[in-house]
Amino acid sequence: MPQSTARPTRLRSWATSRLFAAVILLNLAVCKGFVEDLNESFKDNRKDDIWLVDFYAPWCGHCKKLEPIWNEVGLEMKSIGSPVKVGKMDATSYSSIASEFGVRGYPTIKLLKGDLAYNYRGPRTKDDIIEFAHRVSGALIRPLPSQQMFDHVQKRHRVFFVYIGGESPLKYVTLKEMPAVLVFKDNTYFVYDEYEDGDLSSWISRERFQNYLTMDGFLLYELGDTGKLVAIAVIDEKNTSLEHTRLKSIIQEVARDFRDHFHRNFQFGHMDGNDYINTLLMDELTVPTIVVLNTSNQQYFLLDRHIKDASDMVQFINSILDGTVPAQGGDSILQRLKRVMFDAKSTIVSIFKSSPLLGCFLFGLPLGVISIMCYGIYTADTEGGYIEERYEVSKSEMENQEQIEERKEQESISGESLVPTMQEPKDVLEKKKD
Repeated sequence: MPQSTARPTRLRSWATSRLFAAVILLNLAVCKGFVEDLNESFKDNRKDDIWLVDFYAPWCGHCKKLEPIWNEVGLEMKSIGSPVKVGKMDATSYSSIASEFGVRGYPTIKLLKGDLAYNYRGPRTKDDIIEFAHRVSGALIRPLPSQQMFDHVQKRHRVFFVYIGGESPLKYVTLKEMPAVLVFKDNTYFVYDEYEDGDLSSWISRERFQNYLTMDGFLLYELGDTGKLVAIAVIDEKNTSLEHTRLKSIIQEVARDFRDHFHRNFQFGHMDGNDYINTLLMDELTVPTIVVLNTSNQQYFLLDRHIKDASDMVQFINSILDGTVPAQGGDSILQRLKRVMFDAKSTIVSIFKSSPLLGCFLFGLPLGVISIMCYGIYTADTEGGYIEERYEVSKSEMENQEQIEERKEQESISGESLVPTMQEPKDVLEKKKD
């Protein structure tokens, strides 16, 4: 009896797992159906539509991580009826098109609208990518005629700028003078001050991010344009130990309570894992820790002591600002050469990790060809030198032989002419004697 009940149970479990796998494969197929694989014809036809394109490389590990997210983006954009089409292009197969759009790394996300191309370097999440596509594909400036419209925009955007040229319909905004430009973020707003904040475009570039962010490589690259230093708690989010959560909470506290002191010079956040930071610093960084980056010139500052609390972190930041903590790294010629070597090594390791056969083919084939050529040149030189040496020896022997023969001939000729000459006076003398 137990055997008879166990067998149907196993069959049902097997059937359920097969059905679940089939559903997953069907969902993946549906998602992929809304992402178009682009080829060389895309260059001529792209201006007819607005395109959100992922330029990728087949061997790139980051591209493979982005692929399921990108398929979800394609499905979401199609389901909401967005005018933006989603596609992907193998930048290694169509390198000329990728170069024309300024693709220098993988993956690269761009929104193409007419003759314009907008780079996306934000977090690689579905919601952030879709928000970017909606924001860039629409009108650059939109009117906000009512409080209701303003509330709707505020719910959709974490950071947005507002120009107020007359009487403001916003009840909770107090302005000393108008016109004015405001940035709404971090559950509050900040007014642009020409005397304290300088150029308007520079201020917008600095203030277009929230004060505290979850960092990744794309976001750090984008923060380089702000000119701010970035204070990051490098942690393992899966690790719930006290030290990991404590450092993260310290950075959050400083970002919240000391914004007025540091917002012009500092950006705050945390990063899960140290892989990207290790690449940036070209060194192995211990986790958890706090590092301050200058992404505009690749300098960084490491802690010179144990951070106890927020006030201790504030003291460390002030030490960076007054120059008492020395900067490491940078973009000097020596550092650039070191980075070129490090990037080349990292690329080779990444290729071999993701696809060992491809790595062996890419690097083994050229090395094999070069080895064969070198061997051929070496053997050709050796044999040529031997023949030439043998020829030289034979030639010298022939010359010596000819000299010997000439000498013998001369001796024989000289012998024949001397004998009569010596005998003739003897005969003459004998005749004279007679």
